[in-house]
Amino acid sequence: MKKLSVLALAALLVVAFTIPAWAMEAEFGGYWRTRFFTNQNFTGEDETEAQDVSQVDTRTRLYFTAIFHENLKFVNKFEFDADWGTGPLGDIGADGKEFEIKNSYADFNLGPVNFKVGIQGVALGSSFLIDNDLSGAAVTFQGEMFTIPVMWFKAFEGSELGTIDDNEFDVDIFAVDPHFMAGPVTINPFGMYIYSEDASAWGVLPGDAEEANLWYAGLSVDYDVAPLWVWATGIYQGGELDDIFGNTTDFEAYLGAAGFDVDFGGMFSLHGEGFYASGDDDPADGDFEAFYVPSTLESYYWSEIMGYGIFDDQVSNNAPADQISNIIAGNLGFTIKPIDDLKITLDAWYAQLAEEIIINGSEEDYLGTEIDLIITYQLVQGLNLDLVGAYLFAGEVTTMDVEDEADPYEVGARLSLSF
Repeated sequence: MKKLSVLALAALLVVAFTIPAWAMEAEFGGYWRTRFFTNQNFTGEDETEAQDVSQVDTRTRLYFTAIFHENLKFVNKFEFDADWGTGPLGDIGADGKEFEIKNSYADFNLGPVNFKVGIQGVALGSSFLIDNDLSGAAVTFQGEMFTIPVMWFKAFEGSELGTIDDNEFDVDIFAVDPHFMAGPVTINPFGMYIYSEDASAWGVLPGDAEEANLWYAGLSVDYDVAPLWVWATGIYQGGELDDIFGNTTDFEAYLGAAGFDVDFGGMFSLHGEGFYASGDDDPADGDFEAFYVPSTLESYYWSEIMGYGIFDDQVSNNAPADQISNIIAGNLGFTIKPIDDLKITLDAWYAQLAEEIIINGSEEDYLGTEIDLIITYQLVQGLNLDLVGAYLFAGEVTTMDVEDEADPYEVGARLSLSF
């Protein structure tokens, strides 16, 4: 399969350089980064060293778009990842056959309607619902003051199983994501529906899932006039899940989030955000009240230690990472630019569970308070260096009240360029 992928890339490049210039334009771009980082005490204790990590990794992305004319493009994004010292690409000798295709889709217009068909990146619900690459189709109706995308994506294909009635195991995602612009205000009502006759093979839904009918309805509002940017998002989750034993679980959950950024003349800016995602106060009552999105879809990064951040390798104990559920979190921070090539950002995060858990007989909800410092410096034009330091003053939910309690911390650096 990897050989076929390499051959496919070679074929695309041949096409790019052999088709006459009048027939097609070619756009090339990319992104590269190398990260050096250490995570310590992410388990909330310093005895087992179970999550202590110190490593270096490199990621390369190459973008190639064939532009046939204003109404037709062929978009491709390729990726190569390597952890230094590990095979097949990062070990001694290198030359590992690591080749990933992130995106490959046709982008074309038929009058005022745009079509994207293939493997493409999608963000929905301020990234609380979807922020990932998916295979499917998006049809967008375009006007001067609005866009209305209607999307279908395949989350799981049952025919991979090679069993009778394979189509029963298909998992399909349907979404609509209209944006209406009125001056500085953008209003974005959205919805998503996940259906499967038998989702057991997908393996990402809670419990012994069989038939799945999950739906989400939400609204985002965005106000952007310099120097102020304000946004807010609300989502309600409903639907039901039947398990293999004939039991039905009803979903009834919600999420609310808001944020702002104020730019005071380019040298100083103030920013903040907060979100609440419901938890389940009684897992035995037959209702699922914790806000839940299948883990293969959403990807909402927030703090460095509890929410993945720049290094996105792991998170501290019991933090929800990028899958926002059962949490109350808030952030306040500022950015200063003393010179054009230097930017310093300091953030403080507070986080707790929405529903308490029992730890050694006591009800606890406090994850901790985190301080994040990021210093970004342009070494030469086009090449940036990020220096990152983060410290979590851990709460009981992180440390789990063990004897060897210790606060998690992270230190690292990232070199990056894009073109």
